[in-house]
Amino acid sequence: MTAETVPSSAVRETLAAAVTALGGQERPGQLAMAEAVAHALEEHQHLLVQAGTGTGKSLGYLVPALHHDKRVVVATATLALQHQLVERDLPRLVDAVGGRKGVDASYAVLKGRSNYACLHRIREGAPDDQGELIQVPEGSLGAKVLELRGWAEQQAEDGGTGEKDAAPRHTDKEWRQVSVSHRECLGAAKCPFGDECFVERAREKAQKSHLIVTNHSLLAIDAIEGVPMIPEYDAVVIDEAHELTARVTQAATDELWASEVERASRRAVKYVEGKEADDLDDAADALRAAIGDAEPGRFDTVPEDLSDALILVRDAARACVSAFPKQQDSDAADAGFTQAKGMVQDVFATAERMAANADSDVIWLTEGTDRFPPHLCIAPLQVWGPMRDKLLADKTVVMTSATLMLGGDFTTLAASVGLKPTERLAPSRPVVEVRGAAGPVVEVRGAAGPVVEVRGAPAPSLETSGPDTDALPDDAEPWVGLDVGSPFDYGKQAILYVARHLPPPGRDGLGTSQLDEIVELVDAAEGRTLGLFSSRRAAETAAEKVRERLPHLTTLAQGDAQLPELARQFVEDPHTCLFGTLGLWQGLDVPGDTCQLVIIDRIPFPRPDDPLMSARQRAADQAGGNGFMQVAATHAALLLAQGAGRLIRTNDDKGVVAVLDPRLVTARYGRFLTASLPPMWTTTDPRVARQALARLAATAG
Repeated sequence: MTAETVPSSAVRETLAAAVTALGGQERPGQLAMAEAVAHALEEHQHLLVQAGTGTGKSLGYLVPALHHDKRVVVATATLALQHQLVERDLPRLVDAVGGRKGVDASYAVLKGRSNYACLHRIREGAPDDQGELIQVPEGSLGAKVLELRGWAEQQAEDGGTGEKDAAPRHTDKEWRQVSVSHRECLGAAKCPFGDECFVERAREKAQKSHLIVTNHSLLAIDAIEGVPMIPEYDAVVIDEAHELTARVTQAATDELWASEVERASRRAVKYVEGKEADDLDDAADALRAAIGDAEPGRFDTVPEDLSDALILVRDAARACVSAFPKQQDSDAADAGFTQAKGMVQDVFATAERMAANADSDVIWLTEGTDRFPPHLCIAPLQVWGPMRDKLLADKTVVMTSATLMLGGDFTTLAASVGLKPTERLAPSRPVVEVRGAAGPVVEVRGAAGPVVEVRGAPAPSLETSGPDTDALPDDAEPWVGLDVGSPFDYGKQAILYVARHLPPPGRDGLGTSQLDEIVELVDAAEGRTLGLFSSRRAAETAAEKVRERLPHLTTLAQGDAQLPELARQFVEDPHTCLFGTLGLWQGLDVPGDTCQLVIIDRIPFPRPDDPLMSARQRAADQAGGNGFMQVAATHAALLLAQGAGRLIRTNDDKGVVAVLDPRLVTARYGRFLTASLPPMWTTTDPRVARQALARLAATAG
C-alpha cells in the first residue's frame, strides 16, 4: 500500500468522526500518532510511539489499522486492556465509523486454548491421575465445576464465546476441570464436539476478520516459537509494549517438577504395554533426589547428579512417547490417551532443553515453599534475537505505551526488542511544528499540510537522528521513534517528592524513619494514598503502622481481599489507603480525589539473587556493556514510571509522588531514572510535600 492509496486526510477524517461520535475532543498527540501509525503501515517501517496517559492512544492506532488494506493484529499485555478494547473501544468505534469508505471494521478476539471451556471435557469428563475419566469431582470443587459446566452449555446454545473471563467466578484449579491445553486437545477433526468448539469458532471468526485482538504471549508463541495460532497477518500493533520482553520471556520459560514427571508416568502406564512408563517413574525418583541435593539458585554449570537425572528423564520420556501405540480411528475420542501422551511429550521437551544446558538459556532451581516443592526453571538469556529474526523481519511492528522512553530516549527499549540504534530513521516528512511566543501552538502536519492547531498543548516530538532508508543495509530493520506527549500538565498537576533526608533503604525492610515519613504523609493527605512497596512484608508493615497511628483512616493491604474488591473500597472512601506490591504498580486506574498521594518505598531494582536478571546483567558486562544500567536500572525505570503514572489519570487530578529512596537524587544513575518519569515539579523538602497534600485534602473535603 502506498501513501496515495490511503490519503492522510482519510485517516484524519475517520479519527475526527470517531472522536465526535464518542463525545471526545481532538488531541494533537492522538492525531500525530494516528498519522505516524498510518505512515508506518504504508511504508512497512517499525514505529515506537510513546503516548502519555490521556492521549487516547487506542484510537490513535485503531483508526489507521482499520484503514490498512491487510489484516492487523493488536496485542496487549493485560486482560484489562484487552477487555477495554473488545468491550468498549472497538464496538463504539465500529458504530461510529464502520460504514465509512476504506474502513474494514470486522474484528475478533483470540486467546490461548486453555482460556476457553472444552465441551469434550465437560461432557465426557476429565482424566484423573490414572487417566480414568471422572465426570465431576467431589465436594465444593464439584459444585463449582457443575456451575461452570452449566454456564458452558448455555454459551454453546447461545453462540457465546465460552471464554474464561466471561465465566462465573472461579479459581484456576476449578477452571482446569473444564478446559484443556493444546497438548490435551483431541483436535477438531477427531473430537465429536468439534463443530461446537469455542476455540474453533474463535479461529473461524478471526479468519474472516480484518483486526484480531490477542495478547503478547499468544503473539510470541505464534511468531517466535513458530506454533501457528493466528491467521496470516501483515502488521502488529503492540500496546503496553514496555511489557513485551517480559511476556515473551515468560512464554518461553519452562518448568520441570519431579511430581509432574511422576504424574506423566502414571498417566502413560494405562496405554504403554512395556516397561517404559515404569522407567519414567524411576527417572522421576532420580530427579527428585538430585533436586534435593542441589542448592537453590542459578546454575552456571548444572551439578553432575542433576545433569545425569535430566538426561535420564529425557531418555525415559522419549522412549515412553515412542511406546504409545498408534491411535486407531475407533480411539479417536480417547481424551485420556491424548492427554497422557501430551504430558509425556511436554516432559520430554522440557528435559531435553534443560539437559542441553545451552549458553542461550538460563537454568535455576527454585526455593521450596510450604505449598510448592523446589523445581527447575529454564528461560532464554535474551529475547531480542528471536524477536528480531522471527517477528520484526517478517511483520511491520508498531509498539506503543506511556513508558517507552527510558532515560529520555527510545534506545534502551528499542535494543531490548531487537531494534538497533543505527537503524533509527530521520522522519520522511514533518509531523509537528511548534511555534508562537505566548504559549506553544502545536501544528500537526500531514502530507496535505496543516491539520489542526491547539494552543497551549504539550508538543509531540519526533526523534530526528539516524540515516535515510537508502543508506541502510538490506537486512536492516528501520524504525522511527515518536513521543506524542500527554495532555496533562505534570509540572502544575504533580509534585515529585524525594525524601533525601532519609537513610538509604536496607535489607531489613522499612526502618523507623521510613515508617514515620509514611505516617506523616498519609496524615497530611487524610488518606487518599496508594502505597507501592518492594515486598509484601514492607506493605504489611506499613499498613500495620498506619492503622496503629491513624486509626480514623481505613487502611487496606494487598491480600486482605481480592484486588477488584480492594480497588472498589479504595475508590468509594477517599479517606482510605491501599498498600501493596507489584500487582498495584501497573494497571490500577483510580482517577479523581481517591488517589492524591503515591508512595514508593524504594527504587524497584530486581533482587540481586534473581536468576534471570543477574544472568542478563553479567552477560551485558561480558559483552562490554554496563550490565547494571542495561538490566537493573532499565527494570527499575520501567516500574518507577508505571508506578508514578498511577497518580495523574485525568486533567483534573493533582497530587504527590513520594519516593522514600534518597538514591533517586544522590546516585549517579538517579538522572536516568528521573528522566524516565513524567516531568513533575520536584522537591526534596518534606514540608513542601506535606503542605501541598494538606491543601489538596482541604479542597477535596
